[in-house]
Amino acid sequence: MAQATLVHGNPLMVDYTPGSAVTAGDVIVTADTVRIAHLDIASGALGALAAGGGVYSVPGDAAIAVDKKVYWNNSADKVTETASGNKVFGVTVSACSGDAALCNVRHDPSA
Repeated sequence: MAQATLVHGNPLMVDYTPGSAVTAGDVIVTADTVRIAHLDIASGALGALAAGGGVYSVPGDAAIAVDKKVYWNNSADKVTETASGNKVFGVTVSACSGDAALCNVRHDPSA
């Protein structure tokens, strides 16, 4: 699973109890929302996920310009500009130079 690393900000954290262990940095799709684990969470244990806010360093699937709405491709574990079949992650605040390159994205699943 791809890792999202907090660059800066103060994300809104919400309760989450996973069905399997979660590692800090994991991007989790819960129903229609993309959330991010900041700490490890054991299977069945109450923890918390970031539900929005903060800027994260994440891999992209192609060259993506600044200020683009991006979506989380859960099967590729990357952000993409392709909306179809993917969930909103947020808006890029730095460019992505190509596939698997890192870019900074403002986490805003309601964008």
